[in-house]
Amino acid sequence: MIQRRLRSSYATAVISISLVLCMLGTIGILLLTAHRISKYVRENIGFSVFLKDQSKEAEIYRLQRTLDAEPYVRSTRFIDKEDAVKEFTEELGEDFVGFLGYNPLSSSIEVKLDARYANIDSIDGIEKRLQAFDEVKEVSYQKTMIHLINENIEKISLFIFAFSALLVIIAVSLINNTIRLSVYSRRLLIRTMQLVGATNSFIRRPFLWRSALHGIYSAFIAIAILALSLYWAENQLEGILSIRDVQILGGLFLIVFFLGISLSWISTYFAVNKYLKIKTDELYY
Repeated sequence: MIQRRLRSSYATAVISISLVLCMLGTIGILLLTAHRISKYVRENIGFSVFLKDQSKEAEIYRLQRTLDAEPYVRSTRFIDKEDAVKEFTEELGEDFVGFLGYNPLSSSIEVKLDARYANIDSIDGIEKRLQAFDEVKEVSYQKTMIHLINENIEKISLFIFAFSALLVIIAVSLINNTIRLSVYSRRLLIRTMQLVGATNSFIRRPFLWRSALHGIYSAFIAIAILALSLYWAENQLEGILSIRDVQILGGLFLIVFFLGISLSWISTYFAVNKYLKIKTDELYY
């Protein structure tokens, strides 16, 4: 009967810790996804370098290669006057060249920025450097839109971070309370061992060993649930977070595994210490 109750208590503790670790893992996935979305949005910010009509092909090629070598550039694409007309015509839905009688558009190089440089200050500095090239006519970008994108990303990131921090505090508290209840059910056993002369370290050892095992079991269960959930949701998260991101997910699962063991061990250590120091008449309250 006692053994059955102990097994039930252990199973309850493992399941409870597993669910909390799943919550922590989900927080990690949320933060990773938010980071990837933020990076994806910023990397689609760019600007256009409009070129002078008299610019030679060799000069344009040299400028594009120079841009490709810069750390702030993720990619470049050259658009000649004819391609610019085709794209503009598709957007307008009518042939404006036939109406005007000439092509007013300039050749350009479309530049996509590295996420770290996708802000107004960096682009302003880049613009000044590009104006020094003789073949550059104008550098064009949407300053207001870039400012709004960065402002909204910062607000959303701050909210997600604060929300995640709150969930982490709740998760740690839940693990701590679960283990405290588990140790509380065996407080009389602790006192009995003290009465027969067992040292504190001897009493503490089996509790800590068992808590480490429970942490390992819980971590494996949580990792399995998270992996299955990610596999199911891969289509929705494609391009943002994929189960093929071995390094990222491997690191996340390793953190979950470490948290499962360390949080269980630390909570057990302090819970056992409490009942090692408690007075006999307080054991029943």
